[in-house]
Amino acid sequence: MSDFLAMGGYAEYVWSTFGLTAVVLVINMVGARRRLRNSLREAGLRAARQRRQAS
Repeated sequence: MSDFLAMGGYAEYVWSTFGLTAVVLVINMVGARRRLRNSLREAGLRAARQRRQAS
């Protein structure tokens, strides 16, 4: 197991790359959810505004 974790002497590079990739993926997911939430809120506000103008 320690041989696997050492990655043939490249463990520092390999694990830091895995860590950075995980951080970027999490940031991407959080940003996408935030943009979706904002878009849905804006669409709801636009729809409510149009309903008020139509009546």
